[in-house]
Parts: sequence; C-alpha cells; structure tokens
Amino acid sequence: MRMSKLFAPTLREVPAEAEVASHQYLLRAGYIRKTAAGMYSYLPLAWRVLRKIENIVREEMDQAGGQEVLLPALQPAELWRESGRWDVYGKELFRLQDRHERDFCLGPTHEEIITALVRKEINSWRDLPLLLYQIQTKFRDEIRPRSGLIRCREFIMKDLYSFDRDEKGQSVSYKAMYKAYSKIFTRCGLKFKAVEADSGAIGGTGSHEFMVLAETGESVIVYCPSCDYAANLERAVSTPATADPSSKVEQPLQKVHTPSKYSIEEVTGFLNVPASKLVKTLLYRIIYRDREELAVVAVRGDRDVNEIKLKNALQALEVELADPITVERVTGAPVGFAGPVDLQGMPILADPEVTLINNAVVGANQHDYHLINVSYGRDWTATKIVDLKNVIEGDPCPRCNASLKTTRGIEVGHIFNLGTKYSVALKAMYLDENGASKPIIMGCYGIGIPRTMAAAVEQHHDRDGIIWPVSIAPYQVSIVPVNYNDKKQRLLAEELYFMLSKANVEVVIDDRDERAGVKFNDADLMGFPLRITIGPRSLKDKKIEIRRRLDGMVWLVDKEAVIDKIQTELAELTQQ
Repeated sequence: MRMSKLFAPTLREVPAEAEVASHQYLLRAGYIRKTAAGMYSYLPLAWRVLRKIENIVREEMDQAGGQEVLLPALQPAELWRESGRWDVYGKELFRLQDRHERDFCLGPTHEEIITALVRKEINSWRDLPLLLYQIQTKFRDEIRPRSGLIRCREFIMKDLYSFDRDEKGQSVSYKAMYKAYSKIFTRCGLKFKAVEADSGAIGGTGSHEFMVLAETGESVIVYCPSCDYAANLERAVSTPATADPSSKVEQPLQKVHTPSKYSIEEVTGFLNVPASKLVKTLLYRIIYRDREELAVVAVRGDRDVNEIKLKNALQALEVELADPITVERVTGAPVGFAGPVDLQGMPILADPEVTLINNAVVGANQHDYHLINVSYGRDWTATKIVDLKNVIEGDPCPRCNASLKTTRGIEVGHIFNLGTKYSVALKAMYLDENGASKPIIMGCYGIGIPRTMAAAVEQHHDRDGIIWPVSIAPYQVSIVPVNYNDKKQRLLAEELYFMLSKANVEVVIDDRDERAGVKFNDADLMGFPLRITIGPRSLKDKKIEIRRRLDGMVWLVDKEAVIDKIQTELAELTQQ
C-alpha cells in the first residue's frame, strides 16, 4: 500500500468528544469516523485490523468444532415473545414495525433466532452436540454511548451457540469455548483475565467475562493474588464477616438527637463511632414486568449497595433509589434518617454483615434523630438476608481468605451456560436413546470485535500513538523515505518495498511529498510495528535503519539482510 493512496485522514488535534486513548488515537490516526452517537464508520486501516481479529476468531472457533452461519439481523417479535424477552430486555432493544404493522427488532443477540432454527432441524440425540457461530452486526440502544468503540449502539460481534444432550456435554462445550477464548485474546496480544460474571439479560446459570486489563476500563475486577478467584463487581463475594466479640453485650436501645446529620460521615463524626457500626438503610423502587413496589435495603455504613445483586435477588426488571419525596412519605423523615426498626409494610433485604453488628446505629425514621444500641433479631429482622454489597480491596477471598485486589478492565468476551432457558421456552427438544423427549442444553459465547480492537489500543499506546501487536496490526512495516523526490532514496525505498511484498510482509511505503517529521509522526500515530527509514545516511553508509515501534530500538543492517531482520523481529514480536 502507498500512503499517497491510503484513505487515512489524520487529525493533529485531539477531538473534544474523545476521552479515552483508544477513541482519541483511532480518530486521530484515521481509523474511524463518527456517524452518530455510538455509530462509527470503519476506514481501511480499521477494517484491516477488524478482519485480522475476525480471522483469529474464525480459526479458533473452527478448531473448536464450530460451524459458521449467518442469521438475520432483523428478528420477528413473535420469537422474543415466545422466549419472554420482548418485555424483559428493556429499552436497549431497537423495536420497529413493517408496513403491515408487525413488530420486529434489530438483533442485540441471537438466542431466539438460533433456537428457532435448531428446533426445526434437530430431532435426535445423534445430531448433538452442535456448535454454530456467526460474525455479524448487532444493535443495542445504549442510553449513553461512550468511549468510542467501547460502548456503541451498532457493533460487530461473534456469537456462537452450543447445543448439547445434557449438562455433562454442555460442560465440555463451555470448557472448549473458555479455552478457545483464552487462545484468541492471547493471539491478539492482550493481557486479560477471565472472571465470574452476572448473566444479565441473556440469563442462564453461570457465565464468565473475558476482561482486557486497562485503567480506563468500565468494569471493576475483583481478584485474588493467591489463588485463581476472579469476578466482576456484580458477581464478586468475600468471606463473610464475623461479629465483633468486643461488643457482644447488648445495650439498651436509645434514641439520640443528631441535628442536621444526614450523611454517614456526619453521623459517625457526631457520635464518634466507625462507619462499620452503622446500618445504611435505603429505600428502592423495584420494577417488575407487571408491577412496582418499594423495598428497604440495609447494608453496613462503610459499604455500597450493588444494584445488580439487588435486582437478581428480587428477580426484578430494574431497581432504582426512591426519590426524596417518597422516602419522607414512607419513613416519616427526610433522606439520611431512615432505619429498619418499626418500618412496616414492605420487604426488608439485609446484607449478612448488618446482622452481625451489635449495638448498631440506625436512622430513627424521625428528622434529626438516630437510634443507638440496635441489635438484629431483638429490634428488627429482615425479610431476606442476601449478599448485596460491593466487595472492596482488602476483603478476604472466599476461597483462600487472602486479601482481595481490584483492578479495571474492558469486557471483550462473555460466555454463558444457558441451560434450558431458551430450549424450554421455544420448545427445542430432541429424542434421547430411549425415545424420550428432552430439552436441548444450550450455551452462548460472544466476542465484541471492534471492542477488542479498541481494548488493544487502550493496552498498547504511548504519547505518540498506537503500538499494535503484530498479529492484528493493519500493516507490519512502514517504509519512510526522508525525501521521496530524491531519485536514489526513491529507488532504494521502492526496491525494499518490492522485496518485502514478495516475502509476504505487509508493508506500506510513504511516497508522499511531505516533510520527514510528518511521515515519522504518522507512522508512530498509526502504530505500524516496524519502520524502515531511507535517507542520505542510508545511501552514504549503505546501511538500512530499522526501528521497532514498541520500544524505539534501532538497528542498522545491510540491504541484503533487511528481509531476514524484519522477519526475525516480526516473529519475536509475535511471541511477546
């Protein structure tokens, strides 16, 4: 490829809307252009990267026994109503009608379509297991598209679906995909962790997210440095706390005046107690498919409620904090003075930690008053005790009790054990060896292709631009003649360009009439792994300069040794 012909319009300034590195550099280097919020056009360099990621994915899916298909992006509402997700999926589902006023949606995922296909074609246990996958555009009406390709409304996804006879077979398929995903992200040159995850709107009995480690990641990862435990924040748990033996003796319940002390910090400072002695009492709106109700949630004062855990505990569509007017109407006091004692008429969900606090402090459900010396069981009880808290760094690991650590990551892949969630709803059955009809056991496995590209940039960049892993770089080598109009430089650059192309090296030559600094800056910005510089020194010393983008390492080699050196360096970079 010649830079004079390459459609890669670069930007010198950082676009105002670009906050994270991947968004900034993919825009500046001419990889993508924004069409609308959460929608991007992929320019030639980006498309080459995406195709390389897709090819790695295809190779590993095929190796694992997958067969590629292509399913319709436009999906009839009838199938989503059969599965029960038409109303459950929420506002992220793009819904539309055809000219006959029949309901359709643009597919955010394809469980319904693939299950409907398989239920018509699979009849016998002899037809299982089956692994089908596709690479296709998906649509999700994100409320706040952000971070460039990290959270989009339209994106490319690889989704594979497994169909098995029983749980044992599904376990084999799940493990095969876990292994394949690990190989894919390793081949893409990414540092990642596979973590236990919440299954969300997809459903099922368990899942793992594959997280690329990055400070700008949207997700918090909790992991143990001493064992293999790792989970995202929505799924993470820690070893349950124990009661403080120094405060086992129950003291008489008292009401105390706490004038204008609304926050945890204000109350603890006023009463001279640690936040761990407080019971934080919050009122939530719980939204179900057919109704709404209020619920009380109690966590320790130094903890935050994990709303995904709360939603799952109640099997609700959504949960959200009640507004201040509702709080005062229900509790009789403004926000900051709610407590679980004598709070009637609604369910109370308590994190296990709060049941272990002796002589706790809670709101008195009266303006400017709190209760002290509150004991669980004597003064109040919960309707349900369930883990509701966000795990924090330093909490004990649930497997080995070592101190947990936290980091941030970008979700690039997610695998789900669906069980019979869709096969039962859509009547995807098979006959076993004895002629008995049984539901097919399913799994689904997704990878965000553009998000993987963006995650690679988040992990591999410096102040000058992108540093692509060789396996997914749009071009492996750039040749930069300092002055292309100089005949000798041009002839040498063209000779090397021909030699490298013939050796199946992906190479771009900068044949533009630009200053050397512009060419060097663009090569670094675009992230080509190796750069060959041709200048007066090359002609005088008869040595070719090869520079490695990763660390700036430079070699001077004879022209005859260029091919071998380039191939050696590309091989070494591939192994890193």
